[in-house]
Amino acid sequence: MSQLSPNEMGAARRRGLTLIASAVAVVALLWGGWHWLLGRHHLDTDNAYVVGNVVQITPQIGGTVQAIQADETDFVKSGQILIKLDAADARVALEQAQAQLAQTVREVRSLFASSASLQAQVNLREADFKRVQVDLARAQDDVNRRAPLVSRGAVSQEEFQHVNAQLAAAQSTAAAAQAALATAQEQLSAGLTQTEGTSVNNHPNVARAAARVREAYLAYQRIDMKAPMEGHIAKRSVQVGQRVQAGTPLMTLVALNQLWVDANFKESQLKELRIGQPAELRADVYGQSVVFHGKVAGLGAGTGAAFALLPAQNATGNWIKVVQRVPVRIVLDPKELAEHPLRVGLSMDVTVDTADQSGRVVSDAIREGTVSATTIYDAQQTQADAEVARIIAANLGRPSAQH
Repeated sequence: MSQLSPNEMGAARRRGLTLIASAVAVVALLWGGWHWLLGRHHLDTDNAYVVGNVVQITPQIGGTVQAIQADETDFVKSGQILIKLDAADARVALEQAQAQLAQTVREVRSLFASSASLQAQVNLREADFKRVQVDLARAQDDVNRRAPLVSRGAVSQEEFQHVNAQLAAAQSTAAAAQAALATAQEQLSAGLTQTEGTSVNNHPNVARAAARVREAYLAYQRIDMKAPMEGHIAKRSVQVGQRVQAGTPLMTLVALNQLWVDANFKESQLKELRIGQPAELRADVYGQSVVFHGKVAGLGAGTGAAFALLPAQNATGNWIKVVQRVPVRIVLDPKELAEHPLRVGLSMDVTVDTADQSGRVVSDAIREGTVSATTIYDAQQTQADAEVARIIAANLGRPSAQH
């Protein structure tokens, strides 16, 4: 095998270097073209995490835990009972309120009945007063007719004194009847102050007792702690027999079908970010094979440090500039989320396509409707109203007593 001459070896080396240089130039041109057309419009960060609605299940009343009907990792439906408290105290309080309402309705009925009786007394006194007025007028006429006849002797002095005595008696009877009428009218007026302008159903005393029944009924219903929405149970800390107070966190409910991603971009990257820009996301739990697609829903109103429990005191001591990050909310495709479920707190790699600059940096849209709502408590109020109506109806008596 013949050896290459120095000239041939130099030429081969130059050809190799030329090929390498050409390959590097092509790669550089391709990368430059990609960066100019696409790459410069992409912002990425690995400081992104899955976030969702994390609901603390807390009792609305105090009590002793009697049963736990959901545990960690369990899926629960909206309205499903999670925890039962001992109902004894709440039941006694409800029974007392029910009895008090029944008694109040009957007492108010007696007030209306008394008013009717007093009105009858007034009518009777008015009739008596009119009758005695007629007798008084007759006695006065008798005296007036006999007075001129006494001097002529047509009427004896004894007879004239007799009719005068009858007139005086009639005047006394009229005065007594008038006083009795005034007394009856005052009694009626005093009685009407308790019932005027109301009925048994909406009397203030009945309304007050009804409010206590509603309060006791709602407390009795709240011994069953229900899930306000569907989701998965996490972080259960309650135990059977434990005495809990209102507001004590007992377990956590996470809605895994309502998740989004908070991507924390550097402040130097925010210039190109706009609401509505598309994003691609990858989760470490699924690797690079699964790509989630989403959109930028909004940019945070402040940096993470601004809302920290102990914010930085940059005006004191030695200061070192730290690049701040702003959370950017990215909504996920519900279909992709259902196919590949995520968990709250998982880390994500986010890439946002910033080519479309038509969106806004700060949202000025006013939200219509509610962010989240539950209807599990509506039935409790309706049932409390129905219980109040039942007790009132049961103690009204005859329809004529309802006034």
